[in-house]
Amino acid sequence: MATSPIAQLASLNQGYGDRSVIQNLDLSILPGVTGLLGPNGAGKTTLFRTLATIAPPRSGSLELFGRPVTSERQARRARRRIGYLPQDFGFYPAFSIKDFVSYCAWLREVPSKKADSLAREALAAVGLADRAQDRMKSLSGGMLRRAGIAAAIVGSPSLLLLDEPTVGLDPAQRLDFRELIRSLARAGTAVVLSTHLVEDVGAACDTVLVLKDGQVRHRSTPQQLAELATLTAPGDNPLERGYMTVLGGQWPNEGGAR
Repeated sequence: MATSPIAQLASLNQGYGDRSVIQNLDLSILPGVTGLLGPNGAGKTTLFRTLATIAPPRSGSLELFGRPVTSERQARRARRRIGYLPQDFGFYPAFSIKDFVSYCAWLREVPSKKADSLAREALAAVGLADRAQDRMKSLSGGMLRRAGIAAAIVGSPSLLLLDEPTVGLDPAQRLDFRELIRSLARAGTAVVLSTHLVEDVGAACDTVLVLKDGQVRHRSTPQQLAELATLTAPGDNPLERGYMTVLGGQWPNEGGAR
């Protein structure tokens, strides 16, 4: 049975000031875990800001959860179902970790009666249940990243956007993170993971998108991307070499951007 897209972009153009970042992009995000790869400046963060309704499209259309988003009222309604972890996120240093996650739940309009228990569940999911009262200003880089992941997943969003979520995590924590997003996907969340760590995409993602110059240059499974690797492409494993082959332009575009 066909699955409806969680998010859909049509003829999207996006940028900042006089700079165009994304040009005429068509893209559908389906349930499951989607990995987003691309070099610096490819447009990954701009795409995330658009999907998170932070930056309205310059032109083209955005649909979330089957509804068009053309006004601030519609964007606010959609945000209730979106979890977003930017690469750099702000917080009040004096907040406890639990207060920070509860506050993020409140921003998403999670009912106040549920916010406390849902915050504790999110902290347990990222291994911070015993550190709930620690101050945000006291956290190491890895713990701060886990607190950000907890803030993104609190309340079980339908669309989860994670920008470099495993930066600062040790190998065991990265393994735990992969299992966490797989479990969220099994529960029905559409997860989009942007990362430079190709091995995370290979281990956790159902679909991989390669973004370059504001365009999706390739869409396939991680295995299919690995099979594109040329003998001369740089990389330490087939998936890295397949990715570098795509960036070099020596590949067939499997299925386009949809």
